[in-house]
Amino acid sequence: MAARTGVAASALRYYEKVGLIHAERSGGNQRQYVRSMIRRVSFIRIAQKVGLSLDEIRDALATLPEKRTPTKADWTRLSRAWRSRLDEQIALLERLRDNLDGCIGCGCLSLKRCTLYNPADILAEQGPGPRILLGSATS
Repeated sequence: MAARTGVAASALRYYEKVGLIHAERSGGNQRQYVRSMIRRVSFIRIAQKVGLSLDEIRDALATLPEKRTPTKADWTRLSRAWRSRLDEQIALLERLRDNLDGCIGCGCLSLKRCTLYNPADILAEQGPGPRILLGSATS
């Protein structure tokens, strides 16, 4: 499975430990994965790359059938359930890109006009993280 998916064996063991995938055991106690696990592992990796947590991924995979290979309809249903979450992630990435485009080398040379400058860390009062990029800054 590691060679087929490009995922380290240690990651596969972790995915199994946290319930993302499952395997049968051979007589020699080696893991044996059914073919549909390849798609699950690929799905996990892609979902991680777009910023979804393993908890979100596990919750989504829990909606798929266990006794049969998921169909296109099963995957479509899962995709639709995530659509708004993915749209939020896309919007955040676009904001990050646009802020970087406008900031790097902008030449404004004015910290008073800079939208990313946070004098005296006043945005810390609004919570942790990049408040401006998250779109939750009120100052």
